[in-house]
Amino acid sequence: MSLTGSCLCGACTFTAEEASGGGGACHCGMCRKWTGGIFLSVDCGTSVKFADGAPKGSYKGSEWGERIFCKECGSSLLWQMQDGTNQHVSIQCFEDPSQFALGIELFIDRKPSNYALAGERNKMTQAEVEAIFAGDAQ
Repeated sequence: MSLTGSCLCGACTFTAEEASGGGGACHCGMCRKWTGGIFLSVDCGTSVKFADGAPKGSYKGSEWGERIFCKECGSSLLWQMQDGTNQHVSIQCFEDPSQFALGIELFIDRKPSNYALAGERNKMTQAEVEAIFAGDAQ
C-alpha cells in the first residue's frame, strides 16, 4: 500500500510502502519519552523517502537504532536501524491512523500498569526484542 505522511507542521513530508509486518505498539521507556505515550507504528521496511530539504533530525538511542524527527516542530516520525533498514513509521503521521491493524506489542514487560490496549496480539519482552535487533546490528 502506497502511503503519504507528514509531521505536525508539514515541513517533513514523505512517501512509504507498508511492508508485510503491519502495525505495532512499543512500550519501551525511550519510545514513551520520545512520543509522550505509546509509539504506534507501521512497518515500512526500507521504503521511506523524504521530500528534498525535509528538516529531519536523528537521535541514536542505542548501538543499533535511531529515531527520526522533524527539526521544525519536533514530531516523532520513525524508528529505524542505523543503516536505514527496518523503518517503523508513526501511524500518527498519516491521515487515517486507524487503517493499520496492530499485530504486535513490543517491550510488553516495560509497559506501565496504568493502561492496556484492547484486543489480542503477539507480545514480546525486552529481552526478545533486543535479541532480534542486536543480532541484526552485528
